[in-house]
Parts: sequence; C-alpha cells; structure tokens
Amino acid sequence: MSSYLTIKNLTVRLKNGAPILRAVSLDVAAGQVHGLVGESGAGKSMIGKAVLGTLPRALQVTSGEIWLDGVDLLSLPASERRRRIGATAALIPQDPLTALNPSKRIGPQITRRLVDILGWRKQDAEARALDLLGEVHIPDPARVMRSYPHELSGGMRQRILIASAFAAEPKLIIADEPTTALDVTVQKQILRLIGEMQARHNTALLFVTHDLGVVSKVCDTLSVLYAGKVVEEARMQRFFMRPIHPYSAALLAATPTYTNPDSGLTPVPQTVTDAVEREVREHDLRAGA
Repeated sequence: MSSYLTIKNLTVRLKNGAPILRAVSLDVAAGQVHGLVGESGAGKSMIGKAVLGTLPRALQVTSGEIWLDGVDLLSLPASERRRRIGATAALIPQDPLTALNPSKRIGPQITRRLVDILGWRKQDAEARALDLLGEVHIPDPARVMRSYPHELSGGMRQRILIASAFAAEPKLIIADEPTTALDVTVQKQILRLIGEMQARHNTALLFVTHDLGVVSKVCDTLSVLYAGKVVEEARMQRFFMRPIHPYSAALLAATPTYTNPDSGLTPVPQTVTDAVEREVREHDLRAGA
C-alpha cells in the first residue's frame, strides 16, 4: 500500500533553537487512519500544523521532508505549497465554536473554500454543501445553511466542520482532537461519522488524540509521542496486545477500563518517564541540539 502522506525525520524548533519535534517519521496511506497519541504537550498537533503549513511564527522546520501525494512540500516555493495543500488537504479542528465565525451564516463558511480557493461557481458550491450536510446526517440542511453557529448544538457544529473538511474531496484530512469538547454520547456519534466519511471517500486521515480508547475505535496504525519524539509506531492490534516501548505499556496501563471500574487510576511511573527523558536528551546530544 503506497503512502499518501510520508514524513521523514521532521525536526521543528523554536527560533531560539529548542526542539519541539525530534526527527519524526510516519506514513499514512489512502484509506488509512493513523493516530498520533501522547500526553498534552507531546507535539501531536505540531505535526499536523507542520503538514498544513500553519506552524506558529515562533517555530520553524529545520530539517526533514513532508511528502504529500509524491511531492515534498518543503521543497516548494511558499505560494505553490499553499496552493497544493489547499487543493489536497483539510483540517477538522478541535473546537467548533472557535473554528466557525460567529458573525457569518453556516452556508458561506462551508462554500468559501470551494469558491475562493478552488474556483467553484457559487451555485455548485452551495449544492455541494447541501449534499454534505445531508451526508453527515444533519436534518433540514437548507435551514442549517441559513443559521449562525450559536443557533446550533455542539454536535451539530462539529458535524458542520466534518462536512467542510470533506467538501473539496481532499485526499488527506487531519483531525485535531475533534471530539474533545463533546460529551461522551455525542463523541461516539462523531467518531462513527468520521469513520463512515473517511471510508466512503477513501481518505488518508491523521487523527490527533490523547485518548487511547478513541484510537482503538478509529485507527489502523498509530505513533506514540513523548516530548516531540516518536517512541513507538505500530499497527493497532499488535500495539494493544504487545506494546514494545515501556512508555507505551505505561500509557495503556494508565487508561481506565469499563470492565474493571473499581480498579482506580494507575499513573505512569516516574522511572518510565525518567528513562524516556534520557532517550530524548541522548537524541538531542546526537543531533547537536
């Protein structure tokens, strides 16, 4: 299976030199869901931002390659890179309330990318938006197109972001913790919907989350990050049966289970995090950081 997204030895640093991502490598094929897992601050979202070219100004890519559909994005001029990303990749962001413009109706927010970036006629873009709202199981799509974000529930707003992401038939979607702001019942519905849409459109999906339970439901493969370094990459079945890295095993042990609700919470042992910190320091020394 050929990869649609390939990241090779990607290093991202603060402009003062401190590393944020450390030689990250991963592959995502068309039709495959790859999870990025780790604690808050591990660098999961920074990988997605590096791919989409939306890193904060204080950060810069200092080495590595990002191959999208056979082209190294980092080798392209900035304008061509933006054009290629806009035509082939999309984002499902974490918080629909901040992602949607509260002063604009839903319809133009879905169609803007199709019209302004891809050159669709307004009528065709509106028809596409209506079809997509139906595809994500939103009742009365015409009414929702005329609505403002505050008039809709959190689950409806997240469905709209999913529809927007799939609007231009992108070959890669990056989902940045898309269920974090939702309650458990709605989260389950949204995860099922993302899986349905991804399979229907045969999209490569990079799924960012800190929740191993979510990963087990939607991902085919995953990368475990600690301090911007991939400590393990695996297929899902092997990972949950036999994690190789001690940090991965500790994360699994720290995940609450429904089958044994009285077992309490198991923290990641200090000895494990100390060992990973040593790995990170040794990596930085070898890299001259």
